[in-house]
Amino acid sequence: MAITASMVKELRESTGAGMMDAKKALTETDGDMEAAVDWLRTKGLAKAAKKSGRTAAEGLVAVATEGGKGVAVEVNSETDFVGKNADFQRMVGKIATAAIAVETVEELKASSVDGKTIEQTVTDAIAVIGENMSVRRMATVHGTNVVSYVHNSVAPGMGSIGVLVGFDGSDEGFARQVAMHIAAANPAALGEADLDPAVVEKEKSVQMDIARESGKPEAVIEKMIVGRMAKFMAESTLMGQAFVVNPDLTVEKAAEEAGVKITGFVRLEVGEGIAVEKEDFAAEVAKLNG
Repeated sequence: MAITASMVKELRESTGAGMMDAKKALTETDGDMEAAVDWLRTKGLAKAAKKSGRTAAEGLVAVATEGGKGVAVEVNSETDFVGKNADFQRMVGKIATAAIAVETVEELKASSVDGKTIEQTVTDAIAVIGENMSVRRMATVHGTNVVSYVHNSVAPGMGSIGVLVGFDGSDEGFARQVAMHIAAANPAALGEADLDPAVVEKEKSVQMDIARESGKPEAVIEKMIVGRMAKFMAESTLMGQAFVVNPDLTVEKAAEEAGVKITGFVRLEVGEGIAVEKEDFAAEVAKLNG
């Protein structure tokens, strides 16, 4: 497979690796981006990057809660200017309110606002504002109680990151602190049992390869892996992370002390997982072919 400059740039941005290292990783893995990240990590040339976390699209995330349900909706636009547009913000707010009554983004697009489907409402807004938009995704949380938090808020209930937390207990203030923690720390799952087993096995395999590069005996390597995987689990799960409000406690321990049980959460960030090419790669092409 031909390795392009844009592929090298994407890998560099997601891992922090050097240009030639990124090119070699892609060559070694026949252009497989995820495998190239793992190759770089094995060689100690990359950070443990969250490959889906790069924000490269604009728009807003809006949240709404009602009773024991919370919804977060992402509506994308081409530029950040639209996110500051009052008409766009009003539309996004109405979409989030409508989302309370549905469970999927397909149902949301077909539901009505002001006598029109949301899909038609967005189409009409495109004609007025002159920029492409889309209702990209939505997520829900159900719980005895649900709180929300919006980071970089531009209007009530909407901003760049929306978080919902479902919980049992009466300390709403603590639950909102947890929501703020989630916005900052971006945990992959609630607890160890909620992590994707394939992700865990892949991380273990990568850590084994990294450890073997050290040349240490297998018995030593196995002990190293136990510690590294425990660290991975703690850093990847909400319950295992150090609580940003009090880093001496894990979120799990802080919740116990607050008399709160966290039952679920959602975190949506504008543009998460969307890669958009923004620059001319001429200079890098020249370097790669030089």
